[in-house]
Amino acid sequence: MKKNFIPIAKQVIETEIKSLSKLKKSINSSFNKVVEKIINCKNGKIIVSGIGKSGIIGKKISSTFASIGISSFFVDAAACSHGDLGQISSNDILILISFSGESSELKNIIQYVKRNKKITLIAIVSKKNSLLYKSADINLLIPNVTEAGPGNIVPTSSTIAQLSIGDALAISTMNFRKFGKLDFKKFHPSGSLGAKLKTAEDLMLKGNRIPFIRENIFMSKALKKMNKYNLGVLIVINKKKQTVGIISDGDIKRITDKNYNIKKLIAKNIMKKRPITVNQNILAAEALSIMNSKKITCLCVHDKKNTNKTKGILTVHNILNANIQ
Repeated sequence: MKKNFIPIAKQVIETEIKSLSKLKKSINSSFNKVVEKIINCKNGKIIVSGIGKSGIIGKKISSTFASIGISSFFVDAAACSHGDLGQISSNDILILISFSGESSELKNIIQYVKRNKKITLIAIVSKKNSLLYKSADINLLIPNVTEAGPGNIVPTSSTIAQLSIGDALAISTMNFRKFGKLDFKKFHPSGSLGAKLKTAEDLMLKGNRIPFIRENIFMSKALKKMNKYNLGVLIVINKKKQTVGIISDGDIKRITDKNYNIKKLIAKNIMKKRPITVNQNILAAEALSIMNSKKITCLCVHDKKNTNKTKGILTVHNILNANIQ
C-alpha cells in the first residue's frame, strides 16, 4: 500500500517558515553591533564555532564569510579542549553557536576567551539564562521555536534560524563593503559558479591575436590577414588606433555576391561603422546574450578609460568553449 508523505513535507516546511517569521521579528540593535564588529575587524579573523548540529551550521556560516572575502574559519568546540584553542588569538571575533548555551564543550572555550580581553565573543543562542548568553559580549538571541516532527526533539526549525541569522550577517557585511560580482569571482575561479562569473576580459583575445587593419588598406592585403587569423573578422582602426569599424566574412560574401572586385576596394568603404563594443568587466554570459540578440559572433572589448579603443575581441567560440550558455 502506497503512503503519501507530501502532507508531512508541507507541514515541516510550514513549521520552519513560522520559525523564520519569528526570527525576523526578533532582529534588534544587537544585529547592527555584530555587523559593525565584523566590518571593523581589520587585524583579526572571524572564527565560528559550535557543537553537533550547531557546529554543522557554523561551518556553513564560516564558509559563506570566506566566500565574500572575510578571513574566517570554523573550529569545532569539542576540539578546543584538546589544543585547538590556540587557533583563537587577540583581535579575533569568535561567533559561538549553541541552542542551549550550556553544552559542556562550551565551558573551556568561553573561559579561554574571557581571559583574553581582546577577543570578542558573539553568541547565537536561544536560552537567556545560559552560560553562553551571560558570557557573550553581544548576543543574537534565537527565539524559542517549534521543531518540525514529533516530540519537538529533532533540530530543524532552530538550525534553520541559526543558518538564516548567519546568512543575514554575511549579506549585510557584503552590502556595506559593496562586494560585487567581480569581487566574488576572485574567490570562485573554478566550477560552474566560476564559469558563470567569467568576464569578457577573462576570455577575450588580446595583443597580437587581434586582427587589426588600417582603414585605408586595400582589401587584397586585408583578406590575407583575415585568412591568417582565421577568426572571420577584422577590426578596422584609424591613425590614432581608434576602432572605427569591423569587417566580417559575411560582409565580404555580400560584396562578392554583387560581383565587385573586392581586392581593389578599401577597408573603410565596406566596413560596418561603430561596431558593438562592451566593457571588459561585463559577464561573458551577458556578452553571449548580446551576440544572440544582435545575431553576431564577435564583440569588441574596451576598458572604462578608452571606449573607442579595442583592447580585445570576444568571439562566441571563446564563450562556448568555456562552457557558458
